[in-house]
Amino acid sequence: MQRIQRVAGVVVGSAVGDALGGPFEFGPQGVFSARFPAPGAGGEMCGGGGWDPGETTDDTQMAVLVAESLLERGGLDLPDIFARFQRWAASEPKDIGLQTEDVLTNGMPWDLAAAVHFQGNQRAAGNGSLMRASTSAVHFAAAGQEATMDAARRIAALTHGDRAAWEGTAIYHELIRLIFEDADPLAALPDILALVHPEHRSGYATVLASDWHPDQATEFNGAVWPCLGSAVWALRTTTSFEDAIRTAIDLGGDTDTVAAVTGGLAGAHYGFDAIPTHWTQPLHVPLPGFDQRVLHLADLLDLARCLGG
Repeated sequence: MQRIQRVAGVVVGSAVGDALGGPFEFGPQGVFSARFPAPGAGGEMCGGGGWDPGETTDDTQMAVLVAESLLERGGLDLPDIFARFQRWAASEPKDIGLQTEDVLTNGMPWDLAAAVHFQGNQRAAGNGSLMRASTSAVHFAAAGQEATMDAARRIAALTHGDRAAWEGTAIYHELIRLIFEDADPLAALPDILALVHPEHRSGYATVLASDWHPDQATEFNGAVWPCLGSAVWALRTTTSFEDAIRTAIDLGGDTDTVAAVTGGLAGAHYGFDAIPTHWTQPLHVPLPGFDQRVLHLADLLDLARCLGG
C-alpha cells in the first residue's frame, strides 16, 4: 500500500470516527448498531446531540490546530500550539473537555498551565491529548521512534499534567509509525511497552493485552488507558475499517474519542480508500475562533499530504 494511503487514512479516518461517534456520546452500549443494523447501508452520518451530520467535535478541531501549527511554524512550536488552543477555547466551541478548558483559561503560561492544574486537581489522565494526536502522529512518523514518542509526550503535556496521558499519546504515535513501516503494530506492543515510563507500564500492559476486553475496564473510557485499549481492541477484533468504527461506537461512553482513536489506527491499517465514501463526503471541521473557517474532505486530504510529505 502506498504511504499516502495510510497517511490520508489516519487524518480522515480519525475525523470520520469523531463525526460518527459524536451524536452517540455518553450513550449506552450497542445503540449505533441498533439504529444502523446493516453495515454499508448508509445514513450513519446522522448528526444529533447538537452536531450536524458529518460535523466533527473538539477532537478533530484540536488535531487540525496542531497540524496547522506544525506546518506553518516548520516544526514543533509548543507555545504556538498552546496559543492556538487558547484562541479556540476562548471562542466558546460547542464541545471542550472540562480539564482542557481549565488549563487553557487559567491564565498561566504555556509551560505551567497543565502542571498547575494537575497539582491542584490530581486528576489529569483524560483522553483529551490522545484524541487530537492523529495529525502529529503522521507528521513525526518519519522522524523515527524516539522523536515521535517524544513529540507526543510534549504536545500532550500542554494540557495534561498527568504523565499517563503523555504515555498513552506516545504509544499511539508509535503504533501509527509502525503501521506506516508496514510492520504489525499489535505484535510490536511488548516492545512499545518497554519504552513506556515504568510508573505507567503495567497499566498500559493490562489494557493492551490480547485477551483484554473493554468490559474489564476499571475506569470510564474517557480516561486515557481504556480509551486507547478500546481502540486497539476494536482494531484487533475486526477485519475492516467500517467494522472497527462500528465496534468502537457500540462500546458507548466517550464514543467520539474512542472512535476517533480507532479511526486513526484503522485508517492507517486499511488506508484511505477503505473508508466508505458516504462517511467522508459530508465530513466537515469547523474551527471556532479562526475566522469561521470550515474544513472539508479536500482540505483534510491536503493537510494529510503536507503532514506526511
